[in-house]
Amino acid sequence: MPEQHYRAATYRARDSMGYLLRRVYSVMHERIEAAFAGHDFTLMQWIILIYLRDGLAHTASDIAREFRHDSGALTRVIDQLERRGLITRRRSTNDRRVVELGLTALGRRTIEQLLPVMVSEMNTALAPFTRTEFEQMRTLLQRLVDHLQLLEPPAASSPTDEGKRPTRRATKSASRKRK
Repeated sequence: MPEQHYRAATYRARDSMGYLLRRVYSVMHERIEAAFAGHDFTLMQWIILIYLRDGLAHTASDIAREFRHDSGALTRVIDQLERRGLITRRRSTNDRRVVELGLTALGRRTIEQLLPVMVSEMNTALAPFTRTEFEQMRTLLQRLVDHLQLLEPPAASSPTDEGKRPTRRATKSASRKRK
């Protein structure tokens, strides 16, 4: 059995990996949004451009899936980027149902202009760490991502599992199933 890092009796949210990762994301998100605001840009717009540049995504669906982002909201961001002349949309030659996204020359120039802003914010956030600590953290986070992607989705547990009282919602759901 793998090592158990948490125990129900001593678990505290502020000590959990989920909480800490979410806090890092939230604080960095705020900082980067503020840094990009002077350039009339958002972090989500940046993510779309950089994902296209780095070949991490080719369609809006790729991005929505990766970020668990609402496809309607993402479409609005993509519409904005297209109106600004930063990206293009074109039907896939392999599957006409698929709309591929591409960077324009202006989109590439915009990335080059904003890259120093992003790099500066990332370096400021990581200033307390040595190069070795940074590499270790990145390696450990990548290992965690890889591990989580290999896991099967958790099975839905019954609301009465482990002696827990069923929630009102679970009770209503169970009574509907019996009818």
